[in-house]
Amino acid sequence: MKAPIIIAEIGCNHKGDLNIAKEMILTAAQYCKVDIVKFQKRCNRELLSNEEYNAPHPHPENSYGSTYGEHREFLEFTAEQHAELKSYCEEMGVTYSTSVWDLTSAKEIATLNPKLIKIPSACNLNKKMLDWLCDNYNGEIHVSFGMTTKEEEEKIVSFFEQKNRAKDLVLYNCTSGYPVPFEDICLLELKRMREQYAHRVKGIGFSGHHLGIAVDSAAVALGAEYIERHYTLDRTWKGTDHAASLEPDGVRKLARDCRAVAKALTYKQTDILDIEQVQRNKLKKNQIIW
Repeated sequence: MKAPIIIAEIGCNHKGDLNIAKEMILTAAQYCKVDIVKFQKRCNRELLSNEEYNAPHPHPENSYGSTYGEHREFLEFTAEQHAELKSYCEEMGVTYSTSVWDLTSAKEIATLNPKLIKIPSACNLNKKMLDWLCDNYNGEIHVSFGMTTKEEEEKIVSFFEQKNRAKDLVLYNCTSGYPVPFEDICLLELKRMREQYAHRVKGIGFSGHHLGIAVDSAAVALGAEYIERHYTLDRTWKGTDHAASLEPDGVRKLARDCRAVAKALTYKQTDILDIEQVQRNKLKKNQIIW
């Protein structure tokens, strides 16, 4: 099995600070040894109604503004800042990517020509945005299937097939909760998704919002080719995503363990491996041969 691609989702855990975002990129690349770091891009006026924009944050202790809209704007980077982050990722030897939450954001990020763009579970039924990306963006399109019925899944995959873009489509098993209890992760959905879609799309991945790192290695064993986890420098920081994120040491261990599991998922090439032959000669030399 090929080594899984490890994605550290920075999301908005940078607290709206470009320097923190760069520190997270550096740490993810050099210490954690991930393959991809991922941010988020929103046009909040497009996403939110006036009522939602001007309402107070549902958890005021985590808010960076007097209203939910101000909070979301505080955490946004401009397209120019995203270009700077992409350039820094390339300098650090890690792939840049972003989740886009609306058509405006998709158009802005597409101008940067990243290797991949992610569609979060909340936006996977935004046909207008998917249609524009299929027609105007040539990179990989990764789509999470949280909060999605099986009928909707099939419609999404069929849509990409009709657009002749399924060869660039990566699907993720995902449960949308923060954090997700283990009984709600439903990891065997990976097996179903592989049976149903692996021959139709580029790849199948797992996007987890759970605690710890044990489940991710199991996802690799079940065939996940991409492993995505939220990432922060400090789980006690202000914000709603930090508590369900991994700190650098957790991401480093996750990447190590997932790659180790992938390397172990083989059959024996011979009945007696070279490493075993030495022990066989030593420990079985007086055994009766049947």
